[in-house]
Amino acid sequence: MPQADNRRWIALTLLSLTQFVLIIDVSIVNVALADIQRSLAFSQEDLQWILSAYTLTFGGLLLLGGRLGDLFGRRRLFLIGLVVFTVGSALCGFAQTDLMLILSRALQGIGAAIISPVALSILTTTFAEGSERNKALGIWGALAGVGGAVGVLAGGLLVEYLSWRWIFLVNVPVCLAVLFLVPRFVDESRGEGRPRVDAAGAISVTGGLALLIYGLVHAETDGWGDPVTIACLAVAAGLIALFVLIESRMRDALLPLSIFRNRTLTGANVVGFLLGAAIFAMFFFLSLYMQQVLGYSALGTGLRYLLVALVIVFAAGLSQALVTRLGVRPVLATGMLLLALGLLYFAQIRVDGGYGRDLVPGFILAGIGLGFAFVPVSIAALQGVEARLAGAASGLINTSQQIGGAVGIAVLSTVANTVTNNRAEDVAASAARAGQSPEDAVRSALPQVLVDGFQTQFYVAAGMALVGLLCTLFIIRKVTVVPGEVQPVAV
Repeated sequence: MPQADNRRWIALTLLSLTQFVLIIDVSIVNVALADIQRSLAFSQEDLQWILSAYTLTFGGLLLLGGRLGDLFGRRRLFLIGLVVFTVGSALCGFAQTDLMLILSRALQGIGAAIISPVALSILTTTFAEGSERNKALGIWGALAGVGGAVGVLAGGLLVEYLSWRWIFLVNVPVCLAVLFLVPRFVDESRGEGRPRVDAAGAISVTGGLALLIYGLVHAETDGWGDPVTIACLAVAAGLIALFVLIESRMRDALLPLSIFRNRTLTGANVVGFLLGAAIFAMFFFLSLYMQQVLGYSALGTGLRYLLVALVIVFAAGLSQALVTRLGVRPVLATGMLLLALGLLYFAQIRVDGGYGRDLVPGFILAGIGLGFAFVPVSIAALQGVEARLAGAASGLINTSQQIGGAVGIAVLSTVANTVTNNRAEDVAASAARAGQSPEDAVRSALPQVLVDGFQTQFYVAAGMALVGLLCTLFIIRKVTVVPGEVQPVAV
């Protein structure tokens, strides 16, 4: 029994390490964009696709990846996804053209979309509801929370001392080690019954989610009124509506709609969406603030994220114990409240700000909030779910957070850019009336107009977190998680 217990915790370590690599890969690229642009002669317009190609395939295929694990074996799909991600990482590291890098990033995203929900469903079927699963999800949530911060730091170090290629190549030895060890420590499991793929549902939801993300990415650069943006979002809405219709009539559905009868699961996905929107935007805009306004280097920015990473790890460890004792709802509500307070604090940032005064208190508030939110929202999203649907539920919460992040950055970027542009126009008009150069006036006022935009979007992000708090209080049921025995894994 102790040996079996050790195998489970080693399996958790391997799964969590892989998830950590996937999350880092979202943020690690940010600090290397300038070097990649010079090395591969990227145009300014195409540069965003280094990020978007990964996000597009990752977010678009998460639901399918999770469900395929239920049908064909979770460990098998995990290994397949790991091979795809490893090959994609190696191709990224050796890319010689801009197109090769973009296609390789898309391949990475496909692998990640298989790995992430399958890994979470393996965790769910390995640890029964109760204190042990809470501990496991505490580790999982801590790594998820610090991934964004560590990614910026790791990217800065690798670019500074090695090469941008190593932000991708560093994945290869880690993934190969996991690939070798997983068959020894992770048992195979799958849902009951014969494997049948819901092809119509898979095509409609994958196409819908991919077009939704593409439309959001396009809106960031070309505006919400652009015909391509409108067309993508309209077709995405139609495909997702078609997916819901198909699932309502399909016997072996990709995402059985009956899963939403679980009110706690439904509420957790709504909160997960809002959590993703707020937190993706927080890291994105604070990075811009530290580099564009305070003048920190990429490495300096990454180092300053260490505080929030450490706070999240501490808070996530405390969170899993509190959930076992108090239940999901009070811990998650506390997390969303503290996150909202942290975002409100960031809304007070100044042009002449400093790290200790303008960022540290917010990092502590938001870090505790994230640690308190990530763990219970994952527990709630998987609570009461049958083992045969673990992959579907895991894919759903991953999708909610990823789509939330894409929506959050697109919407909040629009908010920030609108305010910044309006302030710049006011400055230019005022300078022209005074007989001064509008261009010089805007250039001089640029830090302040940027901060005005950042402040406004932080207020909106805080509002999202507060809506998440209300959803926690009024949708998620009051369920106390009691310690339970480890459930057997179906092989």
